[in-house]
Amino acid sequence: MSQFILIASGGAFGALSRFLLSNFIKNFLNNSLYGTFCVNILGCFFIGYLISLGYAKNISESLIKYFLIIGFLGSFTTFSAFSIEAIELIASNKYFLLIIYVSSSIFFCILAAYIGISLNKF
Repeated sequence: MSQFILIASGGAFGALSRFLLSNFIKNFLNNSLYGTFCVNILGCFFIGYLISLGYAKNISESLIKYFLIIGFLGSFTTFSAFSIEAIELIASNKYFLLIIYVSSSIFFCILAAYIGISLNKF
């Protein structure tokens, strides 16, 4: 039962954080693609960091796994928004931007997760 509470509370904070950060970036840069792009990269970095931190430091698995990774970061990162934005680019015939957005998102999210994991090796 405590796992459900950790996931639900982490998810609430993650969703709210995503909303606030995405809207801040959208208002600052005047485009929702940048908000989703930045949120997903940041989330991937922290997922990688927290996974490796748990292995390296013996921190509570419940807190890291259920509250932070599954709850908070699961709600914070948003593949569904990424998918909708990709479809909107297709619908508006912005194929070059679509290719840049999708390939950059995949590359930088994987790179961010790798960097997050690597930080705890030093």
